Amino acid sequence: MRCEEILTRLEHEYPLSCQEDWDNSGLLIGRRNRQVRRVFVALDVTEDTLRQAVDFGADLMITHHPLLFHSVRQITDDTFIGRRIMTLIENDISCYAMHTNFDVAGMAELNEAQLALEEAYVLQVTTENEGVEEGLGRVGFLPREMLLSEAAEYVRRQFSLPAVRCYGLSEYQSIPEEERIRIVKAAVCGGSGKSMVERAIEEGAQILVTGDIDYHTAIDALARGLYIIDAGHYGTECGFIDFMVRKLDRLFEDIEVKGARVQQPFTVV
Repeated sequence: MRCEEILTRLEHEYPLSCQEDWDNSGLLIGRRNRQVRRVFVALDVTEDTLRQAVDFGADLMITHHPLLFHSVRQITDDTFIGRRIMTLIENDISCYAMHTNFDVAGMAELNEAQLALEEAYVLQVTTENEGVEEGLGRVGFLPREMLLSEAAEYVRRQFSLPAVRCYGLSEYQSIPEEERIRIVKAAVCGGSGKSMVERAIEEGAQILVTGDIDYHTAIDALARGLYIIDAGHYGTECGFIDFMVRKLDRLFEDIEVKGARVQQPFTVV
């Protein structure tokens, strides 16, 4: 099957027109007429995932985050980007990124399903696709009322993470239990979602589940009554790997698909 056939099918469901202006989704390296027998899926092109792709004998590597965001003036083995580009070309592996177009048309729905949100809707509308509003994040109701500590544990478990950061828990637990508010409405935005704080508050969410929350954003959100559960950039998006492997398996019977190992890029010591 030609690379172009696979990309055309994916772009029908996740249109490149949905990506943000600053983004660089699409085919970044490779030939559209390349015959593809094996596809490797990862969150990023790193030395580790690239080595896995090469060992798998991949013809096409599909990632969430683009390998190339900015112009490249030199392609040499003096830089890590140059080495990765050279490895892809030397092994004839095409490289395709599905970033903010997938965030809008896929990741938000995936995160919604992971948290089993009910009556969910788009947190921030960014575009319209075939008459349907699409955008970043989701907001909806948790399956049941929870204490904040229960909500944090629920998020950790649903995203299969070793830990999450819960901003505001210590203050919450200092309140007599009978006076603690129960968490009912949640907003979620995969990746780096601090820009969603305002929208989450406007929509009446009690918690925002996202990643990459900095100290000042967190304490300011708490001051406005929004608890933050930071499940990490990687933690909220690594579901892309299994999701896309299953998607490709369903769409294309004639290609072999493999996903990268899911492994947090840090260790808490």
